[in-house]
Amino acid sequence: MGIWDLFGKFTGSNIGIDLGTANTLVWVEGRDIVVNEPTVVAIDMRTKSLIAVGEEARKMIGRTPETTKAIRPIKDGVIADFEITEELLKYLIRKVQSRTLFAKPRVVVAVPSGITDVERRAVRDSVFHAGASEVWLITEPMSGAIGVGLPIESAAGNMIVDIGGGTTEIAVIALSDIVCNTSIRIAGDEMNIAIVDYLRRRYNLLIGETTGEEIKKQIGSAEDMKEEKAMEVKGRDSVGGLPRTIKITSKEVREALKGTVSEIIGAIRSSLEKTPPELSSDIIDEGITLVGGGALLTGLGSLISRETGLKVKSPATPLECVVRGTARVLENFEEYQKVLIHGM
Repeated sequence: MGIWDLFGKFTGSNIGIDLGTANTLVWVEGRDIVVNEPTVVAIDMRTKSLIAVGEEARKMIGRTPETTKAIRPIKDGVIADFEITEELLKYLIRKVQSRTLFAKPRVVVAVPSGITDVERRAVRDSVFHAGASEVWLITEPMSGAIGVGLPIESAAGNMIVDIGGGTTEIAVIALSDIVCNTSIRIAGDEMNIAIVDYLRRRYNLLIGETTGEEIKKQIGSAEDMKEEKAMEVKGRDSVGGLPRTIKITSKEVREALKGTVSEIIGAIRSSLEKTPPELSSDIIDEGITLVGGGALLTGLGSLISRETGLKVKSPATPLECVVRGTARVLENFEEYQKVLIHGM
């Protein structure tokens, strides 16, 4: 029995967290993924107490009275509101942790590769204050690569693209390290904003980002569809100020998303250009692995493939890959310790 296993007898269960801008996923040892919710918290402004978390809180965005506020505490992949994030983590860890005498868990948290030292400390401190006994950080692309089962320890290069809510992480991994990486703060949230802006410009219709996200999920695409879709969208007329309903097509949504998708593909091309020639040949053979919630956008993988000339593969549940990577690290801690972020 290793020190890690022995220590585990006296603390809470291991917990892996993908604390994303759009969604938070939590894995608990022996129970699999127990939380997969929007990263939204509703608080009572008078008492600063939590009213709702996750999907329930997301439904409150844009609908709350002055005494209540629905907040997304993570912006562009990093903590924007330290206190609210800490309360969110406390709530989640207490919710998923079994009630034992020694209930402090060991936690691995996935963070963007472009995160600063100050932001790393903020994440680490928040998780400690939320009740963890040990906190380790791992970059999202590395965790995603482990979660999807890429041979990260191999000398051959593997490229992974993780399109989340706040950031797109592009990394080439070999010998259990990131050889080159690109992190841009353009991802799912920017797609939602692009749809909101398009409807405002084209139809003088004002909608919220939550509605923009629903449009993206229902009829959004990166490429032409065999059968184009349409949906009704309700909002407020920016000129007359009255409620109004319009019908928008998937072709229009594709036009709205074109700029954001192009920037993501441009970042992938830029990363490929920075990749050492020896590793480039490996990527030609193995292709690109696409993970994260953004991978669910219809036709995105095939568009990236056409634009780069490389095959693109994505697992059936791309949103779960990063948190499953934290799980594998916790289950095989001594093997994966070298991929964790040290020196904090």
